Amino acid sequence: MAQALVSPTSSPKPRTRAPMPPVLRGFLWAGIGFVIMNVIVDIVDPFRGHSFVTGPSATFGWVGAVIGWLLGVGVLEGVVLPMFGFRTNWQERTTGWKRYFEYSTDHKVIGLQYLGSALGGFLIAGFIAMLMRWELMSDHLTIFHYPSNYLSAVGIHGTIMMFSVANVALLGGFGNYMVPIMIGARGTAFPKLSGISVWLVPAGILTVLFSPLLGAWTTGWRGYEPLASQDANGILFYYLGVAALTTSTFIVALNMVTTIMFRRAPGMTWGRLPLFAWGQVTVGLLVLIWIPEIQTTFVLGLLEKLVPFNFFTATGSVLSYLELFWLFGHPEVYMIAVPAFALWNEIIPVMAQKSLFAREWAVIGLVFVMMLSGLVWAHHMFTNMRNSEILPFAFFTEMISIPTGFAYMAGIGTMWRGKVRLTTPMLLVLMSMFNFLIGGLTGVFLADPIVNLQLHDTFWVVGHFHYTVIGSVVFTALAGLYYWLPKMSGRMYSEFWGKFLSIALFLFFNLTFSQFFLLGLHGMNRWVPAYPAYLQPMNFEVSIFAFLLGFSFVAHFVHVIWAWVKGPKAADNPWQARTPEWFTSSPPPRENFPVQPEIVSSLYIYGAQQPVAVQMSAQQELAAASDFNKGGDSE
Repeated sequence: MAQALVSPTSSPKPRTRAPMPPVLRGFLWAGIGFVIMNVIVDIVDPFRGHSFVTGPSATFGWVGAVIGWLLGVGVLEGVVLPMFGFRTNWQERTTGWKRYFEYSTDHKVIGLQYLGSALGGFLIAGFIAMLMRWELMSDHLTIFHYPSNYLSAVGIHGTIMMFSVANVALLGGFGNYMVPIMIGARGTAFPKLSGISVWLVPAGILTVLFSPLLGAWTTGWRGYEPLASQDANGILFYYLGVAALTTSTFIVALNMVTTIMFRRAPGMTWGRLPLFAWGQVTVGLLVLIWIPEIQTTFVLGLLEKLVPFNFFTATGSVLSYLELFWLFGHPEVYMIAVPAFALWNEIIPVMAQKSLFAREWAVIGLVFVMMLSGLVWAHHMFTNMRNSEILPFAFFTEMISIPTGFAYMAGIGTMWRGKVRLTTPMLLVLMSMFNFLIGGLTGVFLADPIVNLQLHDTFWVVGHFHYTVIGSVVFTALAGLYYWLPKMSGRMYSEFWGKFLSIALFLFFNLTFSQFFLLGLHGMNRWVPAYPAYLQPMNFEVSIFAFLLGFSFVAHFVHVIWAWVKGPKAADNPWQARTPEWFTSSPPPRENFPVQPEIVSSLYIYGAQQPVAVQMSAQQELAAASDFNKGGDSE
């Protein structure tokens, strides 16, 4: 079990409290750590007369700041002191809102911490997107006085959205919270490591956000070399911030894959594993394969800037960085999309109260998307490739649409001739499926080499990318948030406001990004803050709809927060779902289940003769109660 159960007759141990709130202490120690490491590097630096903060000193200072941050939020008392044999009376909070702002090993608290970090990153990156659209309302520079400042904003927006929102929300947030309960486990495989990894997310977000303090950088979210080596030192914080974010993602994947492999409840065979858990396995394997590759690439980019080694200059190999980045970059898209596919087919059977159609093919689709995702990367480089190299990558780019279609096949087959309850989560799933379909269809054009040469680096690519990432993943994340809100909070949202805001979000999203395709066809290049005057009217219109889109997102979050705090009480299983997370109280207790559940039938069989899926025997319940009264151990 995850922690010791305290006997009702025993007195609780005193809790050692930090002299200040853990987050505040983390900021203080981060500042101290940065200054100490920066001064040490300055002392040993053989070149005198430079500024106090240089590229090397900022890099080592950042390492000291992250260490101080992690120790300050509670890792010192929760991990470091016990690891070295020091006695401490520190205990985790088990109730109250303060536990979400300090180190924890409870996977549910960690999941909500990930969701909170993803929401914070989304709001920051979204605000920057509003500034970008404000700039693009005019055909000349207005609020950004230099193109480099605009490009820094583009890079910060993309980096935070990709690495701290898209990567984190479904995998780190819902994965940490729901997967252990869905598989009947009472905890995760590496709770302490997971408790550390979640605090790397705000560290990474703030690092990227404040990178312009060291100078503007112009590479966008991809950190392209050799351009990056010519930028100011702000590019160092791009590499370091992404290093923190990808490390957090790697730890989440390791924890999820290990937990699903070794912590499943009795009877939870691979054939009965929930679809969302299957999505976590496949995306976890993708992360474990490709995140080390991109981290190695970023280390080379960091060294190229600090030393430099000339890996990516004319004396090295100029295209190597692009190849190494996109070798990761397209699997990254499916790290984001695969959990969304899985969540579609988690929600649809519940809302249709109908057995999942072609479940085996849905799982096969997830697996083959994972396998093929590493074979399509070079279509991002058709403009830099020989003709003999283009055909294989164009072929595999078209092929990956087949296993992707399996997710649609399972979802549509389940809805076919079913009585679907059009709840807010179901509505958002349908919107997500539509948006991803548009993203896929517009991607077919980019997979065609001849067309790609015309559309490359235009707003067509930006529209395709946002339909694929935001249109599918963010809509699906909202669907998951509404679907699991009764489980996480014990309260229900307003169906009227949920549906109204979802429809508004869908309309403004499509009115914004559908016009990106027209802008691309008319010659609007991405990455440029100044453009030909004939494109200004359409850009002005797009910006207006973008502002309304941003307002719709904020309204959704306000509604969810209201429902979490003031919404009506929800039943333990309001959707009549059959996966194990709905067979415990809402919100779940610390150990998830009073006793270890046993899975005795498929989790996706609905109908008049529904077999029992999850059971806990009376003997088990009596044994658990006896163990609780004796003060039994926990894992």
